[in-house]
Amino acid sequence: MLLTLMILGLAALIGTSESQTGCFGNINNVDTTGASCKTARQEGLTYCGVPASEKIAEKDLNNMDKYKTIIKSAAKKTCTDPAVIAGIISRESHAGTLLKGGWGDNGNAFGLMQVDKNHHHFVGQWNSEQHLLQGTDIFGGMIKGIQKKFPKWTTEQQLKGAVSAYNGGVGNVQSYEKMDIGTPGDDYANDVIARAKFYKRNGY
Repeated sequence: MLLTLMILGLAALIGTSESQTGCFGNINNVDTTGASCKTARQEGLTYCGVPASEKIAEKDLNNMDKYKTIIKSAAKKTCTDPAVIAGIISRESHAGTLLKGGWGDNGNAFGLMQVDKNHHHFVGQWNSEQHLLQGTDIFGGMIKGIQKKFPKWTTEQQLKGAVSAYNGGVGNVQSYEKMDIGTPGDDYANDVIARAKFYKRNGY
């Protein structure tokens, strides 16, 4: 009985392959306003908010599924929600479709998760699990930074803050309500979280 409880406890900690949530809160409990109208227009949409984020994520789904196995593997190894990784990949590179030879952002960022060449030395190929491990490690650093900066925030609030910080840095996150101000479209975390919830419903 004790062994069974230990196994169940371990499974809850690392998440199962089919229902993996990670160690940093439940993505489904994170509030979000979704994509800003600016971001939505750039994607050719005439509406904004969560529906826009979901439509963008849906467009990326077939390409995202090509990387589903390595996303889940990297997620399990770092105790990160695979849906959050997918949400970041969708926002950063449209599941790789925006990249040229693995590069995006005018040659300043590399890989599915768009690691900035000015701040990091790259690990692995642009579409490899090693790259995703590096990206999730960087994200984990943002989690720690937000936890330290805002210790009174809930776990889910810290998760959202870390997503915003993945783009703009911990220093850009000044308050919960305005964390996305200064990110592209002023909506980075809200858009990524909405996309991540879509991917969670679709097997991530």
